[in-house]
Amino acid sequence: MKTIRIGSGAGYAGDRIEPAIELMEKGNLDYIIFECLAERTVAIGQKDKQANPTLGYNQRLRERMKKILPLVKKHHVTVVTNMGAANPESAVREICSLAEELGITGLKIACVTGDDLSDRLSKYAENEVLENGKKLKEMKDVLISANVYMGAEGIVEALEQNADLVITGRVSDPALTIGPLVHEFGWTLEKNPNQMGQAVLAGHLLECAGQVTGGYYEDPGYKEVPDLDRLGFPLLEVCQDGSFVVTKVEGSGGLVSVDTCKEQTIYEIHNPKAYMTPDAIADFSNVCYEEIGKNRVRASGAVTHGRPHTLKTTIGYKDCF
Repeated sequence: MKTIRIGSGAGYAGDRIEPAIELMEKGNLDYIIFECLAERTVAIGQKDKQANPTLGYNQRLRERMKKILPLVKKHHVTVVTNMGAANPESAVREICSLAEELGITGLKIACVTGDDLSDRLSKYAENEVLENGKKLKEMKDVLISANVYMGAEGIVEALEQNADLVITGRVSDPALTIGPLVHEFGWTLEKNPNQMGQAVLAGHLLECAGQVTGGYYEDPGYKEVPDLDRLGFPLLEVCQDGSFVVTKVEGSGGLVSVDTCKEQTIYEIHNPKAYMTPDAIADFSNVCYEEIGKNRVRASGAVTHGRPHTLKTTIGYKDCF
């Protein structure tokens, strides 16, 4: 059965690069995701872009890419990342410029756009803002930006065009993983609802990097995790039937166990029976984790119940000081 190996190289905007390098060098990966975008970091990107229209991407983009571009070339690992933040087009131009400086050629870099709705907000003037109950039209004088959480479609299209690096703006966190799996296995929500549930679960476990390898689980004196000072990041071995194993590079710090996986499963999902993502409404209520070896946990049981009729959008506006 075909198996794809996907690693997580970052779980937030300022995450360490060393575990990503370790994964790319030793993990025998097909893909690595860098999840570096949150609501706060979208706002930071928008402020940077306001000050300089060529900026707005992740502030550590160049620093990270300088380390990983040679590894992409050497180990043929495909990168999928939302480091494009508020300006994915400029992010791609910056990466191309850096590749030229490093003498790296032959890489195809794709840009996924479409999340910026700032020029279309008048269409949603009557929509209610969840945070304060106001209609959007009541805030029109203070609005700065609007980014919709997109699904994996653009990522899949980029991979179908043989991209070596896929740079996105605001997509859902699991979409970074769903894209490669849909591309590799041809899953659709209509034909493969169970596999798509597993794809959402896989993306959710990977999205925060070191959280599932013990960084989120550690509670000194109660729940111990070894070698946190060199915490390794996770990788998944995903099979064509949707089952997968959570693990990490041998010798790296941290821990992969049933409990570390359970804690990450219920992180930021609201309803375990209806975790809303653009690609699918996932149901984690029957997920089962089985320890099959040291730092190896098999995951199964996630399913889906269709997809949402609407998408979430983050609106940036001027407020306070």
